[in-house]
Amino acid sequence: HLHRASLLLPALEAALANFSGGAAGGVVQPVRTVLPVPRHGGYLGVMPAYSAADDALTTKLVTFYEHLKDSSVPSHQATVLLFEPSNGTLKAVLDGSVITAKRTAAVSAIATKLLMPPFAEVLCILGAGVQAYSHYDIFTELFTFKEVRIWNRTKERAVQFASAVSGPVRVCSSAQEAVTGADVIVTVTMATAPILFGDWVKPGAHINAVGASRPDWRELDDELMKNSVLFVDSRDAALTESGDVILSGAEIFAELGEVLKGTKPALPEKTTVFKSLGMAVEDTVAAKFVYDAWSAGN
Repeated sequence: HLHRASLLLPALEAALANFSGGAAGGVVQPVRTVLPVPRHGGYLGVMPAYSAADDALTTKLVTFYEHLKDSSVPSHQATVLLFEPSNGTLKAVLDGSVITAKRTAAVSAIATKLLMPPFAEVLCILGAGVQAYSHYDIFTELFTFKEVRIWNRTKERAVQFASAVSGPVRVCSSAQEAVTGADVIVTVTMATAPILFGDWVKPGAHINAVGASRPDWRELDDELMKNSVLFVDSRDAALTESGDVILSGAEIFAELGEVLKGTKPALPEKTTVFKSLGMAVEDTVAAKFVYDAWSAGN
C-alpha cells in the first residue's frame, strides 16, 4: 500500500505544518527516547505521537546498529503500533522499516521541492543502503534530472545500486567526484565523521542530510553547515540529536513546517541544507495511510 511514497506528500506536508504550528497544530510528540545497548553497540528508539488532524495515535520502536558484522541484517529495523485514540485499543502492528524508508524520502522530496535551485539537473546520492533506494525512487518520480550519481564507501554496493534501479546512474569513485557540480545532494550514510565538505559543493545547491542521527555523529563539515541556510524538521530534535547541528554550532533558520505554513521563506537561491532526523508524527500519518488503504481493500 506504499509502493509510491509520493502519495504520502499531502498528508506529510500537513503534518509538518501542524507540528510547526505549536499547540494549535494539534501534534503531540516528544523528542524520541534513545536507549543505548552498550554491549552490542546498538540503540533502541521509542517514538510516540498523536495527530489531532488525523485523529491518529502511534508509537514506533526502532533499533539501529552502526557497524554490523553481518551485513545481511539492516542497520535500522522498525515496527509501528497503531492505536484507536478514543479508547487506547491496539489496532495494528505495521512493518516500520518500509514506512521509515518511504516517509523519510518523501519528507526529503518536500524539502527539495521547496529549496532546490531552479533548473536542477544533477542529483547526487552519497550512500547505497535502503534510504538511497527510497530517495532515488521518489526523486526520479517527482523531478527531472539529466544525471544521477552515486558514491558509497564500498564501491560494490554502489555498482549493485546502479544495476538495480530503473534509470541510468553514474557510479563515482570518490564522494568529491559525485558531489562536484551537483544541484541536489542526498547524504544517506552511516558516517560518524564528515564525508561531505563545503568546498566541494556548488553554490546554490540543496543538500538533504539524512544520516548521522546521534549527537556525536557527522556527515557534513563545519564549513558547509555554517555557510548554508539550515532547515530542520524539528528544532528541538536537531538541537538534541544532530551532531551536524550541535558540533558545528550552525544556526537553524527554519523548520520545514514553517516554510510550508508561509511564516518563513524558502530561499532556493541560497545554498541550503535540510537536516532530516525523522519525526514520530511522520510515522503516524504514514501508518494511518497504510492502514486506511488496507481497510478499504478489505
